Amino acid sequence: MALTAELKQKTKRLVESKNMLKGITVASFLESTIVPIPLEAVMVPLMQARREKLWLIALMATVGCVIGALFGYALGYYLFDAVGDSVIELLSSPSQFEQVKAQMQSQGFWFVLTLGIAPVPFQIAMLAAGATKFSLLQFLIATCIARSLRYFGLAAVVYFAGDQAEKLIKKHKIKAVILTTAIVLLAWWIASR
Repeated sequence: MALTAELKQKTKRLVESKNMLKGITVASFLESTIVPIPLEAVMVPLMQARREKLWLIALMATVGCVIGALFGYALGYYLFDAVGDSVIELLSSPSQFEQVKAQMQSQGFWFVLTLGIAPVPFQIAMLAAGATKFSLLQFLIATCIARSLRYFGLAAVVYFAGDQAEKLIKKHKIKAVILTTAIVLLAWWIASR
């Protein structure tokens, strides 16, 4: 309860700040790299309060996340041998990471796209892509698509639902994630046939 109140207070300050767009970019970067707090808790109220910048907020959140994804990819690419084990233990397990690596080598684009949408720590995909030396271009394209779906999807809900967006998102979030993930998995299956 205290965390929710603190987030609401920080969101209120962010709404009124002249550095709002920089703040959402930094928050998105942190959320995609080290802070496992869903950005939606800040973004939806911010988008509702600043509807004139709705699409720009979604864009800046996407940019922050993509920069964070590049950081995670670089970490996996350059420093995996030194810090990979610690990060794996923090975010998952060694056996889970080995499965991720195998998946990256065979279906990397679809794997990154799916993890970018599914409610799974995206850090796993970033590290695996870097550690397996997966194509940076394909990684960036998949990341941009996945995170754009997430943030511009939120913006679309706020655009159409207005002040009811937060309630609507809370009510249908799981269904939306399952449906979007199912569509991506279906596209993945079709593409691999």
